[in-house]
Amino acid sequence: MTFHEYATLYQNNLLNDVVPFWLQHSPDKEYGGYFTCLDREGKVFDTDKFIWLQCREVWCFSMLYNKVEKKQEWLDMAVQGAEFLKKHGRDKEGNWYFSLTRTGAPLIAPYNIFSDCFAAMAFGQLYQATGNADYSHIAITTFHNILKRQDNPKGHYSKAMPGTRPLQNFALPMILCNLVLEMETLLDAQLVENTIQQGIHTVMDVFYQKDTGLIMENITPEGLLSDSFEGRLLNPGHGLEAMWFVMDLATRSNDQALITKAKDITLSLLEHGWDQQYGGIFYFLDVKGYPPQQLEWDQKLWWVHIETIISLLKGFLHTGDEKCWQWFEKVHDYTWKHFPDPENGEWFGYLNRQGQPLLPLKGGKWKGCFHVPRGLYQSWNTLQQIAAKHALSTQPK
Repeated sequence: MTFHEYATLYQNNLLNDVVPFWLQHSPDKEYGGYFTCLDREGKVFDTDKFIWLQCREVWCFSMLYNKVEKKQEWLDMAVQGAEFLKKHGRDKEGNWYFSLTRTGAPLIAPYNIFSDCFAAMAFGQLYQATGNADYSHIAITTFHNILKRQDNPKGHYSKAMPGTRPLQNFALPMILCNLVLEMETLLDAQLVENTIQQGIHTVMDVFYQKDTGLIMENITPEGLLSDSFEGRLLNPGHGLEAMWFVMDLATRSNDQALITKAKDITLSLLEHGWDQQYGGIFYFLDVKGYPPQQLEWDQKLWWVHIETIISLLKGFLHTGDEKCWQWFEKVHDYTWKHFPDPENGEWFGYLNRQGQPLLPLKGGKWKGCFHVPRGLYQSWNTLQQIAAKHALSTQPK
């Protein structure tokens, strides 16, 4: 396929398949917010509302409204979720719960800082769409609360005994690299710059291990390997997703060396994480090759593959490295063969190692309206840029 044909494929799947699936099946028109536990056909199989999935859906429809088309139904969809969250989502201190009942009663305490991350992201994007000052206030206060909590995200909800085996986790620094760009126009310029520099340093100098070329999921406070289940853990998808965040930050500052480093890490992580026997990218691995603690280690997940596609496309766009395009075609072929469901719409989330759907769900406790639409949008947009760049380079001089 040509660059343009690839771009059209991603665009059509986003606008004519995935977005309509969520618009049709997800809104809770009685109590507000969204249903995310949807079976293969889109029928609701559980009505609990998980905050980070509610927030991600608000963000998604706000982003589509801001960047694709000013469709009123998209904005209405975003506002419906935001108003439910505004009313029910936080405790008195402004921390975001993990989950609620259908009607909005808190089910699980605010132990998970990623609820807050996606709340800030959602309300920041929705503010851009509406100009509603309440939304910007929620986004800004939530962001500052995240920064206060970042050194001890779980606080008194943590099960770990303090001081015995202190480990830093990769997920929050990774997300902050993306979140700060999302909220740049709402934050103090110096705070943005400091957060970006700290994020790049943490991801690219601390969690990245030069000797292996890989990014660890957990490291000691000194930045070293902990020879334990947690310390040896690799989550290839997390590292691969983080690399397009870093490329976006590097593009903002025109740092070509950083773009190249992120591209090289993308290729290294992918070569290590690819299943040579069945294809696809492993969910978890042990850096020393021991059996991983996670029993789901060999599953193939939707978000890992779509995030990888974004990093490969951005790597190819910014560096022209043909290895990125070769890997893109390989990952694309695997992804489109196994994840999309042409019969009922949207994508399967969980495959076994052989590539067969493990669960028929389209949404649940962890999968919602986020990675697939965001990934399709990012891929479509990047492929358009690649096509335009290629057309320019092939024009007669």
